[in-house]
Amino acid sequence: MTTAPGTTAYCATFQTDRPFGSVVTDIRTALAAAGFGILTEIDVRATLEAKLAVEVPAQVILGACNPPLAYRALEVEPSLGTLLPCNVVVRGRGGSTVVEVVDPSILVSATGNERLVPIAREVSEKLEAALRGLRTAHSEA
Repeated sequence: MTTAPGTTAYCATFQTDRPFGSVVTDIRTALAAAGFGILTEIDVRATLEAKLAVEVPAQVILGACNPPLAYRALEVEPSLGTLLPCNVVVRGRGGSTVVEVVDPSILVSATGNERLVPIAREVSEKLEAALRGLRTAHSEA
C-alpha cells in the first residue's frame, strides 16, 4: 500500500471532516466499486459499552472480502482463512472521521508463502482504489 500522512506500517489511512455515518456509507460504496463485499461488521463502540460499560468514540470494523482473490489465496494457503477478511476501520476522532485499511502484504508475510505476494498486491491495489474512490467522493462533496 502507498503511504500517506498518518499511514502506519500496517495500514493506509484517510481522514475527513465528513460525519461518521456518511463515511461508513461512502466506504461501503467505494469497497463495492472495487469488488469487495462486507462479510462482517463489528460496532466497537456498542460492544464496549454493552460489555464494559465504557464510552469510546464511534468505531466500526468492516470485514471486506474480494471473493475471487480470497479463493485464489485459499487455494495457495488453506490456513489463510485465519487472516481473512481484510479489516477496514472507520472511527471518529474529535470532529473528524478516520478510515484505516489493513495492508494485505503484512497479513500474508506472516505465512512465509511467497506465492501469496502477487495476490496480496492485487488485493492492495483494489483496497487503494477504494480509498481513492472515497477521497474523490469527499473532494467533490
